[in-house]
Amino acid sequence: MAAVFLARLLGPYCLIVAIGVLINRKTYYKVMEDFFKNAAVVYIGGILTLFIGLLVVLTHNIWAANWTVLVTIFGWSGIIKGAWIIIFPNTLVKCIEIYQKKPALLMVNLLLVLAIGTVLTFFGYFA
Repeated sequence: MAAVFLARLLGPYCLIVAIGVLINRKTYYKVMEDFFKNAAVVYIGGILTLFIGLLVVLTHNIWAANWTVLVTIFGWSGIIKGAWIIIFPNTLVKCIEIYQKKPALLMVNLLLVLAIGTVLTFFGYFA
């Protein structure tokens, strides 16, 4: 039951991160700016994202037509994002600029993370 374990881990994680950023957007804009100014922190962020994505995929790489595919997509997204950050670290500055110019885009992203967190938490703990 790797899917249930990972849903129990990733669901609350997504909920807490999304709610935290939604409530404190101004603070997290500053955090994003500071994050991208430090090359070592960007690199470590990429390494951690890649590592967590690999752990999820190695534990659960199942492309099923049910909720468990969210766990697989989460893992592959981590691999892709981590690799992207490591290979193209300078593109992250453009991302923060886009989020600053279009705050609605950040809101859509956060609402998506909130929805995924809700689904994973439901199936991990209540279904």
